[in-house]
Amino acid sequence: MPKEYRTIQEVAGPLMMVQGVEGVAYDELGEIELANGETRRCRVLEINGSDALVQLFESSTGINLSNSKVRFLGRSMELGVSGDMLGRVFDGMGRPADGGPEILPEKRLDINGLPMNPAARNYPNEFIQTGVSAIDGLNTLVRGQKLPIFSASGLPHANLAAQIARQAKVRGKDEKFAVVFAAMGITFEESNFFVDSFRETGAIDRTVLFVNLANDPAVERIATPRMALTAAEYLAFEKDMHVLVILTDITNYADALREVSAARKEVPGRRGYPGYMYTDLANIYERAGRQRGKEGSITMIPILTMPEDDKTHPIPDLTGYITEGQIILSRELYRKGINPPIDVLPSLSRLKDKGIGEGKTRADHSNTLNQLFAAYARGKDAKELMTILGEAALSDIDLIYAKFADEFEKEYVSQGFNTDRDIEETLNIGWKLLSILPRSELKRIDDKYLDMYYGKF
Repeated sequence: MPKEYRTIQEVAGPLMMVQGVEGVAYDELGEIELANGETRRCRVLEINGSDALVQLFESSTGINLSNSKVRFLGRSMELGVSGDMLGRVFDGMGRPADGGPEILPEKRLDINGLPMNPAARNYPNEFIQTGVSAIDGLNTLVRGQKLPIFSASGLPHANLAAQIARQAKVRGKDEKFAVVFAAMGITFEESNFFVDSFRETGAIDRTVLFVNLANDPAVERIATPRMALTAAEYLAFEKDMHVLVILTDITNYADALREVSAARKEVPGRRGYPGYMYTDLANIYERAGRQRGKEGSITMIPILTMPEDDKTHPIPDLTGYITEGQIILSRELYRKGINPPIDVLPSLSRLKDKGIGEGKTRADHSNTLNQLFAAYARGKDAKELMTILGEAALSDIDLIYAKFADEFEKEYVSQGFNTDRDIEETLNIGWKLLSILPRSELKRIDDKYLDMYYGKF
């Protein structure tokens, strides 16, 4: 039986000081028993001699210093995992939130995970089809990659996240595929949107959801992505599944980190975020990947809303350093009615060339990808020129490029949130658009592919 302490000295916000403790370690879980028998959970943040600073998971209301007791449990936070997690909804602490029964765990895993040995990592090189042309065709997602979506408030990143979670698949092979979806600091309405969206399409059967609502404690928000990744690691490396992890919204997570850091009176870094935020985010993102000798893999799509649409803000800035590219949503495209409003020019998947080509997508993919980027960039330049100087100032070829840019946004990028395009359809739409341009302009495509596809769609 763990020893009980009645030596609570003070409670300040989410923090509590307990004196005279013995043998208590950093990150250990504890329970507080109130005078009325109610228990609340806490976690050790700091040990100073025999003083323990603990962080409360629930509110501190009603904790009476003189007659509340604290027990330390001798273990850090764990998640009970089993194959039965698929199709279930949990709260941010891993408790069932769908009215279903508790999970009977096959094992209990520390939510901080085990760091993956860099020498045991396999290089990401297999194509994942999301069914979204702007990602599959131009910023391809590869199995084992971390590819964040940079959004802004008011843009439909939740719809895009749900669409990718519903549609994502590994082609050609009948492999076990699962989605782990973690939502942090979202509203009840958004939570319902995700759960209903997965239920309607049947995608919930291969999905594990962890939902932390905006009115849940900030401390719980810090545990949520770790709970989700622990479930993902179990499904990937012990059940040999290919797991796509979607984390939304990383900005809410970082704000919770800042809130707890401020309560601890730590020295703030950029914009008040703690100096260790880079390390903290890296601890989450780097849990994605493939391991040698293991069948399964973890691919990650973190989603974050950029405060004030500023991609130099610490959260997107640090995320960009740690991950392999980014998909950027554009307010301008959204205003034009283009959904999903993915701005393909500043978006980037650093591993796209590893997941495309013969045997993965199609032999012409690399050539058409380069040509579409080049033509769209030139078309946008022509449209800007037209705005300043008027249409008469543009040459005939520039007018064709301007038309191409408009058609590209309407037909290629804009597909709505319910259309699932396979990669052949995406590539064929690309060829249809490239046929707007004279063949002599397509300098980035081999003649053999032009002979096969140009003007055929």
